Amino acid sequence: QVQLVESGGGLVQPGGSLRLSCAASGRIFSINAMGWDRQAPGKQRESVATIITSGSTNYADSVKGRFIISRDNAGKTVYLQMNSLKPEDTAVYYCNSRISTSLGTSDYWGQGTQVTVSS
Repeated sequence: QVQLVESGGGLVQPGGSLRLSCAASGRIFSINAMGWDRQAPGKQRESVATIITSGSTNYADSVKGRFIISRDNAGKTVYLQMNSLKPEDTAVYYCNSRISTSLGTSDYWGQGTQVTVSS
C-alpha cells in the first residue's frame, strides 16, 4: 500500500514564503514523477509543478519564477518552495505521484494541506 503524506501548509502574509513537503512510503518499486496540484474554493483543481525521474521540472505559468519543486536524493520526498506568495495562491495543495508497485503503475494523491495567503 502506498501513502503520500504532506506537511508544511499554513497561514502566511502576502509576499511571504512556505515550504511544502510530501513523503511517499510503502512497497514502492519506482517513482516515475512527483508533483503538486492545488484547488481553490469554487475552482477546478490545477497542476502547479511536476518533477520527473530525470529531474526535469514543469510549472504552471501562474507560479513560474516564484515556486521551486525539488526532491531528495532517494527520490521519495518532494518539496515545493513557495516564495512571493499572493492571495490567489490560497488553496488546498495536493501532492501527487506516479508510482510503480507489484500491482502495476498508478497515480496517487495525498490528503491535501491548506495554504492561506492573507494579511
